[in-house]
Amino acid sequence: MNDILYILMDKFTVFLLVLVRMGSLFVITPVFGSRNVPSYLKIGFAFFCSVILTTLLKGVTIEYTSFIAYAGMVLKELAVGIILGYASYMVFSALYIAGQIIDTQIGFGMVNVLDPMHDSQVPLTGNLMYILGLIFFMLIDGHHILLTALFKSYNILPINGFTFNDVLFNNMLHIFYETFAIGFKISIPIVAASLLAEVALGILAKTVPQMNVFVVGMPLKVGIGLITFIVMLPMLISSMEVTFDKMYDYIYLILKSMAKG
Repeated sequence: MNDILYILMDKFTVFLLVLVRMGSLFVITPVFGSRNVPSYLKIGFAFFCSVILTTLLKGVTIEYTSFIAYAGMVLKELAVGIILGYASYMVFSALYIAGQIIDTQIGFGMVNVLDPMHDSQVPLTGNLMYILGLIFFMLIDGHHILLTALFKSYNILPINGFTFNDVLFNNMLHIFYETFAIGFKISIPIVAASLLAEVALGILAKTVPQMNVFVVGMPLKVGIGLITFIVMLPMLISSMEVTFDKMYDYIYLILKSMAKG
């Protein structure tokens, strides 16, 4: 205990910068950044992780000439944590996008639920897919891999090494674009089933004019959509695994982009 206190007192400037990067990442990143996780738990977990990481960083020295220069370093570390959290959260946002597309196709577009984790209205199917994604993320120890990536980030991007450049901006836009592409790919089976149902209803309306297609069509589309969703669950789990692999690639890509001067 005394050794830890000595290290923290001797490397307090390094410890504070590590704590800022760690804490800012926990604000946005999935699992750790959820609103239902108590703030005291986030702060305490970030503190102890920062203590461990500070003891592991060997030969790191911080040189600054004034308080303003050190404040600039703090802002850089804050930006690093927020951008890394953005890269990890955008992948989970693809599940919300897929859910929004699915809800629009099967008739749940007017139904939203309040997400207490983010204090916002989210699509019904998207919220279900997000919860399934979080459960699967925990089952494959994704949170451990996320912490490992944060610990390894100092090998790629040392303290005070952040630079905002065109490569970083373009890669962030690429992740934003990929989020929509992933969400659309996940929703394709249900969109295709809904399209086929629309075609069948159109043919039915021409062949049997006496039938009220609007009354029959709504529950039919909901039923087909839910059945297709159940059938595609194994494929959804596989796509989540590929998506989370992309998330780790995005994190390392962003780190390398920030390290380029």
